[in-house]
Amino acid sequence: MTAGRRIIVVAWLVTSLFYFHQYAARSAPAVMMPQLSEVFGLSAAGLAALLGLFYYGYAPFSLVAGVAMDELGARTAVPIGAAAMGVGALLFATGDPLLAGVGRFLQGAGGVFALIGAAYLATTNFPASRAATLIGATQMFGMAGGSAGQFLVGPLIASGLAWNKFWLLMGAAGLLLSIMLFLLLPKRERLGATPLKAAQPAKARSHWAKDAAIALGSVFRNPQSLLCGIIAGLMFVPTTIFGLVWGVRFIQEGFDLDFRMAVMRSAAVPFGWMIGCPLLGWVSDRIGRRKPVILGGAAVLLVTLFVIFYGPVTAFPPFVLGLIMGIASGASMLTYTIIKEVNRPEYSGTATGVVNFINFSFSALLGPVLGRLLTEASQGGERELGHYQVAFSPLLWGVGLAILLAVFLRETGPKETSRKAAAVLSVGHSR
Repeated sequence: MTAGRRIIVVAWLVTSLFYFHQYAARSAPAVMMPQLSEVFGLSAAGLAALLGLFYYGYAPFSLVAGVAMDELGARTAVPIGAAAMGVGALLFATGDPLLAGVGRFLQGAGGVFALIGAAYLATTNFPASRAATLIGATQMFGMAGGSAGQFLVGPLIASGLAWNKFWLLMGAAGLLLSIMLFLLLPKRERLGATPLKAAQPAKARSHWAKDAAIALGSVFRNPQSLLCGIIAGLMFVPTTIFGLVWGVRFIQEGFDLDFRMAVMRSAAVPFGWMIGCPLLGWVSDRIGRRKPVILGGAAVLLVTLFVIFYGPVTAFPPFVLGLIMGIASGASMLTYTIIKEVNRPEYSGTATGVVNFINFSFSALLGPVLGRLLTEASQGGERELGHYQVAFSPLLWGVGLAILLAVFLRETGPKETSRKAAAVLSVGHSR
């Protein structure tokens, strides 16, 4: 491995570590819902709205982060995101509802730079035939954090760790990561991510706002970009809202299991992502196609969700359904590869930002809605399995719609690209 390639690998690994931290902060509230409800004095719907502010920061700042990668480079943008993430965690630890809301928003706004930064480094510095595998591996780090946010934090909270001490530690870790990222991420020119822009004079690059608007317009006007974002959002919501926010309470109240067992079963979902994201990315690169993997993953996700809500759950081993759900929904990460492949190469960061924006807009908008449906179903009282079935059954329709829309995706896998290139050469020779 050359020195330049080692620099890029280290840069990607450190940014992926930031993504681990961000996802741990995103999922941790699921194991401290009673404490948070008591401290903030909020109902289930009110607490869901407060925690959902993460996605109100995460979704719009996806666009900011994507453009920043293309215009400024990862070394400038990513450390700022980590610092914002750390400050957000510290504000959340105050216990003041207003400051906690601002902090949760900052966690999302800063945290989005982790995924987009890592995906940007992976897709602009490695061969296209490895793109899906590397993006899947990036998501593996995130879901490892999501699993840790429940599997490790849950027992700590149950053993007496104060919820605010946890957030103080997360804040300090975020600030430390910011310093590490600034010191370890190489400068833009060394990464060689966008040589055309790196070679431009400063005067030409001063029109970055115009360039950013052109990039965003180009990506948003592409119907394939919109399809990627919508499909990702419909396949992500079952894990981001149902799995990571309400999963523990659903298992406790729906199946009358104790807290520790509920945490372990809920943590199986992000653990499944740790397996599914790199595995399905590798499968896609291996067979040279994207669509069959997305369609297959979405179909398995739909069946698994139906069994979780309405099927004989006790007929399955304790952690199997959550694990399968996580593995199957990992197929949604292939849309992050497709959107790059259906847009211009110099808009790689912007394209990732757009798919992330559309994806997590679903979580931002549907989180409070699903929380309200759950409150209405239970009439504000003790919740049972039937109440969760009523509130979260729309997720089934959403995954079904994702399957339908995936049919209209353009196949961009290496095998299809090679076939089209061969066809073009054949036409040229015939002339």
